[in-house]
Amino acid sequence: MLRLLISLAAALFLAACGADRTYDSQERVDSARYVAGPPATITLFTGINTQNGTGAHSALMVNGSQRVLFDPAGTWQHASVPVRNDVHYGITDRMLLFFLDYHTRDHFDVVEQTIVVSPEVAELVLNKIQAYGAVPKAGCANSISSILRTVPGFESIKSTWFPKALRREFATIPGVTERYLRDADVPNTHGVIMVDKDGNRVN
Repeated sequence: MLRLLISLAAALFLAACGADRTYDSQERVDSARYVAGPPATITLFTGINTQNGTGAHSALMVNGSQRVLFDPAGTWQHASVPVRNDVHYGITDRMLLFFLDYHTRDHFDVVEQTIVVSPEVAELVLNKIQAYGAVPKAGCANSISSILRTVPGFESIKSTWFPKALRREFATIPGVTERYLRDADVPNTHGVIMVDKDGNRVN
């Protein structure tokens, strides 16, 4: 009996730590393709727990030949957004607002850091996140830092498991701009009204 209980516990543990391997069809991915236009950019999103100041999550948006969101080990989803492993396709401005509103809520803010890159660098990052595969739980910052440190211009980024540490590393890259977002629609967490830390509306 003890051996059975241990086996069941191990199975549950592995299931909880497993990566989400959602893999939509190529037809859905192609039909959702969204091109935002120049300039090519890389954007890091960092969720911050405002109660204890810890980093809650990391995600990476690439705007190049198309705009996609790499949300490793994330839980956000939308019926209009196809997903392959942890790459979300069709990130229009509206879908981006839905994503940001999902993460900016009571006790959670988001730091948005953006840098303009060459189209070649954006395409390289896009290829790398597409090839990375599904990310296990708690691996968001580790997967993003592991990818970025292999990209020209981002080599100084150290590998880390911690979202706030990745945010600090990303901030050292010359040319990075930063925006701090918080929800102005609490307790209605389904709204898409957000303000920056100075109270200015951002959408």
